[in-house]
Amino acid sequence: MAKDKKFVTEITSRDEDFAQWFTDVVVKAELVDYSTVQGFYIMRPYGWALWENIQKSLDSKFKATGHENVAMPMLIPESLLQKEKDHVEGFAPEVAWVTFGGKKELEERLCVRPTSETLFCDHWAHVLQTYRQLPMKYNQWCSVVRWEKTTRPFLRGREFFWQEGHTIHETAEEAIAETHQMLNIYADFVEKELMIPVIKGQKTESEKFAGAEATYTIEAMMHDGKALQSGTSHYFGDGFARAFDVTFADRNNGISYPHQTSWGMSTRIIGALIMSHGDDSGLIMPPAVAPIQIVVIPVAQHKEGVLEKANELKAQLEKLYRVKLDDSDNSPGWKFNQYEMKGVPLRLEIGPKDIENGQCVLVRRDTREKTFVKLENLEAEVERLLKDIAENLYATAKANLDARTETLSTMEEIVASSKAKDGFIKSLWCGDEACEDAMKEQAGLSSRCMPFGEQDDIDGVCPVCGKKAKHRVIWAKAY
Repeated sequence: MAKDKKFVTEITSRDEDFAQWFTDVVVKAELVDYSTVQGFYIMRPYGWALWENIQKSLDSKFKATGHENVAMPMLIPESLLQKEKDHVEGFAPEVAWVTFGGKKELEERLCVRPTSETLFCDHWAHVLQTYRQLPMKYNQWCSVVRWEKTTRPFLRGREFFWQEGHTIHETAEEAIAETHQMLNIYADFVEKELMIPVIKGQKTESEKFAGAEATYTIEAMMHDGKALQSGTSHYFGDGFARAFDVTFADRNNGISYPHQTSWGMSTRIIGALIMSHGDDSGLIMPPAVAPIQIVVIPVAQHKEGVLEKANELKAQLEKLYRVKLDDSDNSPGWKFNQYEMKGVPLRLEIGPKDIENGQCVLVRRDTREKTFVKLENLEAEVERLLKDIAENLYATAKANLDARTETLSTMEEIVASSKAKDGFIKSLWCGDEACEDAMKEQAGLSSRCMPFGEQDDIDGVCPVCGKKAKHRVIWAKAY
């Protein structure tokens, strides 16, 4: 079958070596390049264009829900970072420090931000005065540095790009509602635009963000059955506010502490996109965020009228879509391979015979199915095919998630399953951290979340200790 034909041979097969396949794809599809600084990566134009499309979509959603963009400093004084004990302990192993300014040693070390809660709290302590100013709903687009021991492009870099939202509210109820709202925005974006199914839930106590009262997450399954945390939203209560003396005059003429949230999605989501949809020929881009949605390839472009017609079709389609015309002197076969590797959703081929017949050829990246389309029907057919491609990507990823998820009740079953294959294992859990640790030691699995909508009517025992269960948990190996 046409869809089984492999055009690109320089990419390692997913089934042969999934990790090497991933590296081959991100480099050869020109998403990133390696920097001379170990663990830091260069985002190439194609990778950055993808991030810009993700950023544009999310940014519009944040602004539609009343959030404003701000910019905080890159450096944090050590004394400021030390104010919230749990927070600093959580990030201490990953912090990079600045100790010199020019030739002068600094009186106080400066931390290169791993995240910005402390900076926002310091700012709010200066500007917040009354409940009438609340809520303050901020977001910033920036990069952060975390000194990871093992690095891989998009998944674990020492510097990565993200957005980090930070808000303060008058009441706990408002802040908790904010955390859920933002988690739902992430889930809708990932499912409806990146076409990746996710599971929403709450992190366990040991897996929550340092300094948070509760952490909520969306978890996605990659093609190989491993989990990828794809976005998180945190409720802090008033702990940070108390540590940083952030107060306001409340409605009763008293002094109160605001309730705080933070939430973030990073370039790690590009890793999720790659590992959910890619194949042995390279990337497959969801149409909503693809830097190039349609590539126009003129066939026998040296012949009269071909380039003119190709340019005409590009001009017609680029009013609605992101379109590239490749009129280089590379062969059509090379171009087909190149844009398949880059995951462009639709390829439009136009040659002398097509022009003669008043048609063109549209080729889907996901199935490689070819469609001959009359030019007068081109816009309607492109719209239909892009919609079908998106739906097929989601359906394929959902089928993988469903096929690799199982519910087990005994430790013997869980250990045997984890050794045999990767996937999501759903089981009951007593809530004891010792049992969570035992699951890691015996089965090599970490808790991904306690899924929403599945925490009622818990009837059974913990597979580790045999005590009465309190929660239902999804366990998996994770990136």
